[in-house]
Amino acid sequence: MNLQSDDFTLFGLQRSFQQDAARIDASWKDLQRQAHPDRFVSEGASAQRLAMQWSVRINEAHQRLKDPVKRAALLCELGGHPIAAHTNTAMPAAFLMQQMEWREALEEADSLEAVEALHDEVRAFHQSQIAQLQTLIDERQDYASAAQVVRGLMFVEKFLLDMDAVFERYE
Repeated sequence: MNLQSDDFTLFGLQRSFQQDAARIDASWKDLQRQAHPDRFVSEGASAQRLAMQWSVRINEAHQRLKDPVKRAALLCELGGHPIAAHTNTAMPAAFLMQQMEWREALEEADSLEAVEALHDEVRAFHQSQIAQLQTLIDERQDYASAAQVVRGLMFVEKFLLDMDAVFERYE
């Protein structure tokens, strides 16, 4: 194992958006078995510390690879178009208007049914954007456009989390 390897190389996967979740999990388990600190007890504290670093690295890679938005962000970065979410917040006006409409609809929702309907709409949009990422990354290798979609999905996922808090009010 090489600490400098990207997540896909570490897990023995092709650099593509479309991935088999079971294969990601199987690779993760195999790598964790190889790097488990208990396997290095007889080699001393230094070897155990290194194994612990590997375990952390493997877990972080697993988290990125199994999440479609994080995986897309990684692919964009590897393709020369980092997301830079903290410094690049520019979004198309139509997307921002959609966000405002959803937020207003959430504020005005006066029943569980209204919140569920909005949630279904936002989830459908989320899924359509995930499908678009597969096209942009795997078919077109258009990492600049994919980075824009990823930034938008980060907003959408935040909104979905905000919606969860509203659902809790109805429980």
